[in-house]
Amino acid sequence: MFHDIPIAVQERMAFLEAVDARDRLDGTPKVQRLRQIPPETGKLLALLAACAPPGEKLEVGTSGGYSSLWLGLACRRRGEQLTTFELAADKAELARQNIQQAGMHEVIQVVQGDARLLLAQRRQVAFCFIDVEKEYYQACYESVVPNLVSGGLLCADNAISHAEELAPFLNRVFSDPRVDALVVPVGKGVLLCRKN
Repeated sequence: MFHDIPIAVQERMAFLEAVDARDRLDGTPKVQRLRQIPPETGKLLALLAACAPPGEKLEVGTSGGYSSLWLGLACRRRGEQLTTFELAADKAELARQNIQQAGMHEVIQVVQGDARLLLAQRRQVAFCFIDVEKEYYQACYESVVPNLVSGGLLCADNAISHAEELAPFLNRVFSDPRVDALVVPVGKGVLLCRKN
């Protein structure tokens, strides 16, 4: 999967990495930045998605589509689709453009809307990655976990970098008998849950 990343995907990833780095340095307001995961987190998520059981593959928080491209590599390899949800219309459109330019539009579907309202409709979820405003993590988690297949994976970013802010959510997850969970110290910390 990592040895045969299409050139168009590599180029779009490099472009998004450059935009993200520039925005972090030039004072672009936080709400306008892409705020994407680092490449090592992307690789971890792609490996996890590739190892997940059969079922729906979801992402909550598309932004510019960088993490979607990583997850899309796993889905493409398995002949599956990724559905990614983005609340902000401008970011959803940007993600569609980036996914199109990367040639991944047949694998990745961008849905613009509030994932908290849409996730409960999804069934047979095998993998879900959450990377949105931190106050929405628990609502997304509670919508997804009942619909995760046995052995299904749920991941959430920023579990170390925002540990204090996410403490009530993390405490809920670690005490939830429906899942086994731990934090992987990659990037900003990835919460990894497996449905029992």
